[in-house]
Amino acid sequence: MTDGNGKKETLQLTPHDTRYLFVLPFSTDRALARRFLARDGYLPGNIRFGKLLEVLDKVAENTALGYVNQFYPDARVVTAAIDSIVVRNPADTTHDLVFSAQINHVGKSSMEVGIRVECLGTCSSHLASCYFTMVARSADNEEARSLVLPPLEYRLQIEQKRHQKAELRRQAYRESLAKAEEMPSLEEYLLLKKLHKEQESADFHGIRAGELVLESALRAYPEQENVPKTIFGGYLIRKAYELAALAAEMVTQDRVIPCQVNRINFNQPVLLGDQLKFTARVVFTGKTTITVQSDIERFSREAHNKALSNSCLFTFRNVGDQMEPRPVPFIYPVTYAEDARFLNAYRQRLD
Repeated sequence: MTDGNGKKETLQLTPHDTRYLFVLPFSTDRALARRFLARDGYLPGNIRFGKLLEVLDKVAENTALGYVNQFYPDARVVTAAIDSIVVRNPADTTHDLVFSAQINHVGKSSMEVGIRVECLGTCSSHLASCYFTMVARSADNEEARSLVLPPLEYRLQIEQKRHQKAELRRQAYRESLAKAEEMPSLEEYLLLKKLHKEQESADFHGIRAGELVLESALRAYPEQENVPKTIFGGYLIRKAYELAALAAEMVTQDRVIPCQVNRINFNQPVLLGDQLKFTARVVFTGKTTITVQSDIERFSREAHNKALSNSCLFTFRNVGDQMEPRPVPFIYPVTYAEDARFLNAYRQRLD
């Protein structure tokens, strides 16, 4: 039913009512499986994680759109952020992957979509937990505006628990933004002082962060279009991830695998014809982990402007042939900007 403005009357839905399932049928579609291969031959965890990011972004969009269109039939949704993706077990292309999604939290115009990725078959396991923030927008291309959404009703205990965790994630992100503006603590200051002093030694042979930077550029074309005149966000984060993975491989001779997407912000839409500059920087290393910041800048010649489109933080783990963790060399920041990126990753470190 709709009101006089064409807007559907409010329905009191629960998170269960927003469930969405998607399957990658690798076991029966070998052509599809090959497109997701990272390398030829057998390899534990042999799958292109960047391609999975594309799928995850589309699953999040379809989940959110299914809810929004019940109230605004012509509306669309955009990805505002990937709050986190935690990789719990390695995936591969020999077993089907199931993406089970639902909305955990609805704000004024935003929604958190939670996605659980599982593997079917003999290796049945929980592969990853993913959280996306989506925003409902009107379909007016020239003056698109955010749309007010009706809340969900959280009846079950598990729904209430997921809602509370979503609120905590939102609060933690706001606190991290405030903390990023704070001066280093005494412990952090002494750590940075120690790292800079070590570099002054005549026999210093460490690796400096400035040596671990990769850049690439491309132009946005219609085949990457999602909503009219706007480039698919999943494509952008796949490219950002792939460059980040190459940067991580500069640190070690072993193999690097993704273990966490710390955060991806979608700051500006990318339009057809925009020139894109991708920059991946290794910003921190733990005992066995490598953290890479990957940024995307968009340039518009017609408007003569540029802006930061996406900012991504990925954490990789260095592993051996049997996926066993292996140590990585320490990375030394030099400049003030490198210090800031180092501290941001240091505060989110896994080990």
